[in-house]
Amino acid sequence: METTEHTGDDSFRLELAPLIADAAAFDGWTNLAVDAAADCAGVDRAAARFAFGGKAMAMIEAWTRAIDADMVAALPAERVTSLPIRERIRTLIEYRIDAMAGREEALRLALVVMARPGNVAATTRLAWKSADVMWRLAGDTATDYNHYTKRATLGAIYAATLAVLADDRSEDHADTRAFLARRIDGVMRFEKLKAQVLHPKGERPSLVRLFGRLRYPAR
Repeated sequence: METTEHTGDDSFRLELAPLIADAAAFDGWTNLAVDAAADCAGVDRAAARFAFGGKAMAMIEAWTRAIDADMVAALPAERVTSLPIRERIRTLIEYRIDAMAGREEALRLALVVMARPGNVAATTRLAWKSADVMWRLAGDTATDYNHYTKRATLGAIYAATLAVLADDRSEDHADTRAFLARRIDGVMRFEKLKAQVLHPKGERPSLVRLFGRLRYPAR
């Protein structure tokens, strides 16, 4: 079973990760991709190999976390929370779509690695962390069960979107963006219907319960 324990300088891994993703389209998530990334960055190949230990999941985790970090820098919470709820989620996931543009083959190979039985637990943790970062940027402060349901739902939307993105050859990933919009709309319709069933006497929130309660969580 592959593990993702960190060794060495974490910032070093995050710096190399996007370059490894570039090379992974040709060499897979292997030491060959690490060597290519090291050469591109002008760092020692042995140091780069040591940082990832030859583990594909360690490389993929670093790439995902690098995107998380870049997203936080590019989309600070004060900017995201000025948007309507639906647009917050769409904007955050579309940032990630743009970050992976040109690396669709690396993403496809990463999804294959992540789907291996021995990597399911690590993949789940990684998706959860990215969903948590996105929800926090969206302004979520919930600590009750909504904290978990929102992250699980967003993680599922994001994972499905990545599966579409990996094979999307449409201009500017229009097919992926349309798929994402449909998924968000579907969740919102479901949550609205659920609210109507649970509150038949007229409690009709204009925003879905899932994407709501961001600033004022239940106590």
